[in-house]
Amino acid sequence: MPLASVRRSNRLDLLQGTLDMLILRAVRSTPQHGYGISQAIRLHSADLLQVDTGSLYPAMHRLERQGWIRAEWKVSGNNQRVRVYQLTAAGRKHLAAARARWTQLSTAIAGILNRTGENEA
Repeated sequence: MPLASVRRSNRLDLLQGTLDMLILRAVRSTPQHGYGISQAIRLHSADLLQVDTGSLYPAMHRLERQGWIRAEWKVSGNNQRVRVYQLTAAGRKHLAAARARWTQLSTAIAGILNRTGENEA
């Protein structure tokens, strides 16, 4: 498999699980439309994370199929029809579990990266 394909494959695996968690967090308190979700992720990451629509909408549809979010059509403030997503009870439970796994994983990685007493490469 070419290196570019391996990189793309690894990026998608990590991105999918992480993106799912970020979307669920974005709609936890307030129902949001897709653009609002994208902007919340960008804003709360200090502009480090920017999700393009080609990744965002398929992820939201997948989360809806899994029953973690639900969507309904509404009319926005500027009189456009938008699909608004909100967290379900199952989504709230999944988000709590995902956050616990994320905390455990990030602590484990930090433990490895922050080891002392070894020659730094």
